[in-house]
Amino acid sequence: MRAREDFLAGARVVSPMLLGIVPFGLIVGVTAVGAGLSPGQALGLSTVVFAGASQLAAIELLGRDAPLTVVVLTAIVINLRMMMYSASIAPYFRRLAAPTKWIAAYLLTDQAYAVSIAEFRQTTPGERSRRWFYFGAAVTLWVPWQIVTVVGALVGASVPEGLSLEFAIPLTFMALLVPTLDGRSTEIAALVGGGVAVVAAVFPFNLGLITAALLGVASGVGHEVLVGEFPTTDASAHGDGGDSA
Repeated sequence: MRAREDFLAGARVVSPMLLGIVPFGLIVGVTAVGAGLSPGQALGLSTVVFAGASQLAAIELLGRDAPLTVVVLTAIVINLRMMMYSASIAPYFRRLAAPTKWIAAYLLTDQAYAVSIAEFRQTTPGERSRRWFYFGAAVTLWVPWQIVTVVGALVGASVPEGLSLEFAIPLTFMALLVPTLDGRSTEIAALVGGGVAVVAAVFPFNLGLITAALLGVASGVGHEVLVGEFPTTDASAHGDGGDSA
């Protein structure tokens, strides 16, 4: 019963973010079809990658006949922020079995991380099953994302241009960014990454985004290492009390 309650708690907390996920997923599906992918291929990409920003960037680059190495490198670099998320949230999951950690890693997104890390910092292991709270949030994001991506791929070009769904993407990430700026390292990463992204926006094939992501992540991690704040799994206080399997 406790696991079910915590799973539903995670689902409830993340549910308001679905308002941004739905148009984002529709854009990915529509863009995939526009780039020459079939609805089945769009779903396959969405299922395997499950990373909206890198999916969209990769699809757009494929549609512009960019070199495959650039496509792959772009997707990898955009997702480098997941390294910082993983390093931050890993101490809370240190007692979980390896297969459970693999599933958690696959489901890791900006939204799932943001709501989970905020909850973990406010509660003790005895108050909340961190595993089930996280999976409640992550699964609640995963299922609708796959559905709306397929819907977008099926609808394709029939989505009215005046709908301006693209506006939902930056709003979604801005809503996630502000609450997570709770330390000097994250502030430095955001400032460096954002500044470089603006300056390097003229670079072809989204290379400016790659550069910004690399420098943003490097500056944030570098600051944590310099001040001795880089997370380690030695933080026993972060354990998920009794939630070890």
